Amino acid sequence: MSALVEVAELEVAYGDIAVVKGVSLEVREGEAVAVIGPNGAGKTTLFKAIAGVVRSRRGAVRLHGERIDALRHYEIVRRGVVYVPAERELFPQMSVLENLELGAYASYASRSERMRFVLDLFPRLRERRKQLAGTLSGGEQQMLAIGRGLMARPRILLLDEPSTGLAPFFVKEMYRQLARLKQEGLTILLAEQQVPHALAFTERAYVLENGRIRLSGASRDLLGDPEVQRSYLGVA
Repeated sequence: MSALVEVAELEVAYGDIAVVKGVSLEVREGEAVAVIGPNGAGKTTLFKAIAGVVRSRRGAVRLHGERIDALRHYEIVRRGVVYVPAERELFPQMSVLENLELGAYASYASRSERMRFVLDLFPRLRERRKQLAGTLSGGEQQMLAIGRGLMARPRILLLDEPSTGLAPFFVKEMYRQLARLKQEGLTILLAEQQVPHALAFTERAYVLENGRIRLSGASRDLLGDPEVQRSYLGVA
């Protein structure tokens, strides 16, 4: 598999405070990769920098070898890098369908085809397609946030803490649908606090602490790593 996204020595700061400190990683075509780490490790800032939501201080982000870190966020979306934030950022006074349609602005010509795909993937959204987004449950809102991202026809989907605040049933359902997307060839990079779910779903993972990559490797190997078990899995 060739590298779809390459991050090289990326540094991001808010004022004088460095949050991401020389991070390098890659995500190959068709792969699912996790970034795990505690709150405040820099996972969200890293994802925002890849997606062009925040600017890096130095380093590079490449998509199939082409630098994209100087592009505007909407230009990066049009190239197929789609970010789904942990906060979901839905429009609560708009319907499910209206929120999904907004996700298609970067590839509007294929919106009908994508709408069918998303509603088939998440039948619950089809049932609630006329309902206001603000009245959905947390799990349904997460489905909608992911569905809206899929409307942009991503080459890589960046999912920031997708299981946050969800009941176990919705976490299981969400990962089941993500597995289906992965089987269809979608490349996925996710940041996750629920480490067992993340490592079970992905092929590879990076452990981010204090803005730096501390560990990396095959997910199954990290799952058995004593340091990961002690820090994230509650194993003494």
